[in-house]
Amino acid sequence: MILEMKVPSPGESITEVEIATWLVEDGDYVEKDQAIAEVDSDKATLELPAEVSGIITLKAEEGDAVEVGAVVCLIDTSAEKPEGDAPAKEEKKEEAPAAEASKATPEAKTYATGSASPAAKKILAEKGIEASAVSGSGKDGRVTKDDAINAVPSMGTPTGGSRTSTTSKMSMLRRKVAERLVEAKNTTAMLTTFNEVDMSPIFALRSEYKESFKSKHGVGLGFMSFFTLAVVRALKMYPAVNSMISGKEMLSFDFCDISIAVSGPKGLMVPVIRNAENLSFRGVEAEVKRLALRARDGQITVDEMTGGTFTITNGGVFGSMLSTPIINPPQSGILGMHNIVERPVAIDGKVEIRPIMYVALSYDHRIIDGKESVGFLVAVKEALENPTEILMDNDIKKALEL
Repeated sequence: MILEMKVPSPGESITEVEIATWLVEDGDYVEKDQAIAEVDSDKATLELPAEVSGIITLKAEEGDAVEVGAVVCLIDTSAEKPEGDAPAKEEKKEEAPAAEASKATPEAKTYATGSASPAAKKILAEKGIEASAVSGSGKDGRVTKDDAINAVPSMGTPTGGSRTSTTSKMSMLRRKVAERLVEAKNTTAMLTTFNEVDMSPIFALRSEYKESFKSKHGVGLGFMSFFTLAVVRALKMYPAVNSMISGKEMLSFDFCDISIAVSGPKGLMVPVIRNAENLSFRGVEAEVKRLALRARDGQITVDEMTGGTFTITNGGVFGSMLSTPIINPPQSGILGMHNIVERPVAIDGKVEIRPIMYVALSYDHRIIDGKESVGFLVAVKEALENPTEILMDNDIKKALEL
């Protein structure tokens, strides 16, 4: 019996996916539920499991865009499993470098230099150019007459360095992210306001309680829980920031679904922490860790990245001092965290060295006024600089569930 395997729908509104990688080869024997391919949608990368066991025949190539419901492979269920059959997935991984090399574009090929045709030699001699300084496009790197005509004297500039280039196809996810970023810039009245946060109080809390917190809860006490809870508080104070435009109306939410921008193997991903207003420090840290690991391992689902009423992004982990983050549409606001640097600041008339983080709020000015945007960021700053009172209600151990 021959089974036709079709592309399942990875989520609502998705009509097309791209075959990112085949994890098996044509003619391999596959087991039921074995991952046979990775497919890219415009929201996530998902694994395609074999529906039955048997010999597989591939009907689509890597890089092909296929519609949801289209047949991508056939599986012959009547075929018997060969003896000593090695896992196809491991073989595929080992062969990946060679496969990638075979896809290199002609422009990326490195040619040998130095051998020139008689006509080319004459032209190069007239120009005073050594044949060894010219990359040949002829067979086996031979310098042709056209190469010599197009060669330009160095004019004293060092030559002989690499001049190769490579071309690689952008994944469907990265292309979609690019489209959304351009859309956000073109369709929103985006502005950014900045402030700075003295991280000393959070440093002190983490220094004193991080070991006991991790020992009891199995997750670290990081910065994301403080920022997420500070954002939740500020969103309640300034509900317009927790809103979005829907046609001619403003849609406001009484819940806080916080999107967390993380860097995944296929590009930027924004998994969502649902109902963050109901989570404790432990709950936020556990959810951030869970989502980050799933994004890193390529296991994040479309549902886990759908929705979100506000986004937090942390360029500081890469060393960013300051940036203007781009709104994640259709949301109306995004908070950018940055690196923490010891800076001189004025404290009670004296100069002190404090760990300072610059923070940025990009917002859609169509529904968020300057007063609200600045007030929101100030509220975040106040909570971060006085977490014991504002975020923990003066009961640290209870807030940390210790």
